[in-house]
Amino acid sequence: MTQPAPTITVETPLSDDMGAMIGELNTLLLTLSPPEACYHMTPEDMAGDATTVFVARVGGKAAACGALHRHDGGVAEVKRMYTRPAYQGHGIGSRILDEIVRLAECEGYSSIVLETGDQHPAAWRIYERAGFTRCGPVLDYPDSPYSVFYSRPLAASQETHQ
Repeated sequence: MTQPAPTITVETPLSDDMGAMIGELNTLLLTLSPPEACYHMTPEDMAGDATTVFVARVGGKAAACGALHRHDGGVAEVKRMYTRPAYQGHGIGSRILDEIVRLAECEGYSSIVLETGDQHPAAWRIYERAGFTRCGPVLDYPDSPYSVFYSRPLAASQETHQ
């Protein structure tokens, strides 16, 4: 039996099912990296104006999420990318990443960056297929053996952010 096609929409991170999914992500990350190397945004942090949260739903159930977090200086950041295990391997994470990149381009950002863990090869493949390349530390993240950093230039299509 095949799963229904996912729908991806912008949603609040403050719903119960989003809170549960973010909790799962935090638990997973703490099994892969020490707490000082985990840069979690809480659902409340994600609800601010600087962040847009994309949620993929399959049959109405939250299956995956990712967020665009805006910074000064024309830089956007990918945050909180997660696909629940039952939905992995179906391209949902890549589709969410595409939405994040598209929004950053539409809003005029010149580059998009991210920090991920050193134990996340599946995530690296998604980012690299989407045109991201490894780089040194980005934004205010410390240089850490537990972190892997990526960046990608964007073809800004509207206003430029200062």
